[in-house]
Amino acid sequence: MSDNINIIVVKRDGKKVEFNGAKVAVAIKKGFDSIKKDNEDSKYTEKDTYKVYNLVIEEIRNKKEDRIKIEEIQDIIEDILKNEGYNDVYESFSTYRERRNYSRQVFFDEKKQHKFLKAIENLGLEANSEDDGRTAMGSMLSYGQTLSKEFSKSYLIKRKYVEAHESREIYIHEIDYYPMGTTTCCHIDLEKLYTDGFSTGDGYFREPNSIMTYETLASISIQANQNDQHGGQSIPALDYYFAPGVIKTFKKEFRQTLHDFLDYTEYGIFAAVNRNGKRNR
Repeated sequence: MSDNINIIVVKRDGKKVEFNGAKVAVAIKKGFDSIKKDNEDSKYTEKDTYKVYNLVIEEIRNKKEDRIKIEEIQDIIEDILKNEGYNDVYESFSTYRERRNYSRQVFFDEKKQHKFLKAIENLGLEANSEDDGRTAMGSMLSYGQTLSKEFSKSYLIKRKYVEAHESREIYIHEIDYYPMGTTTCCHIDLEKLYTDGFSTGDGYFREPNSIMTYETLASISIQANQNDQHGGQSIPALDYYFAPGVIKTFKKEFRQTLHDFLDYTEYGIFAAVNRNGKRNR
């Protein structure tokens, strides 16, 4: 089916452009690609994308109008995805569309834009305050956290939860770290690291053989994990994890002490004289 349609598309800002079927195809493909998990083959093929695309083109052509709003095209895509049974793609497409709409409100709605700019303005006043005492990197972090917070509310969190957060019905803890994709705090299981060894990216550590190495690797694991996420790092049951290291060190020290004792008392040099009068080593 030909996608040549003589129709004008009215964009959100009122600007009028010629219909471009390629952009519609890209939007549909992104919807299908969005549900594909890492390292997994998608359950949909290009045939599914073409099927939805052709149905969308047919629906637009059947309208027999000389212009169409971009929101109408998106509505048609959603309706066809839902009617054809692509429910997961429909949910993904609809959610992304909702987030984009909310982000436009954040940055273009006068009231919300004023709120956002006010937060940035306050940061600037704080950064220039002589009594602030904050470093340049500290000020930059504050700017980044403010932008990250708005990005989270615009693109990553459903609008109903954002509205509940802003109306103080709920509180989303450390929303500025939401784009990082990590938990806030975590417990570190040292038992597995000590048994199998672990890698920090720069090098590999084998199973430790002394309590000193156990302690060193515990510190390294905390530091390595801290680089990958924010929040507190905790090692529960530290004495339980360190116990094998204590035993290993005890055995090593006991053997060394016994060897030193035998060497000091000359048992390690002279042996009993056997019946033939020969010395045994």
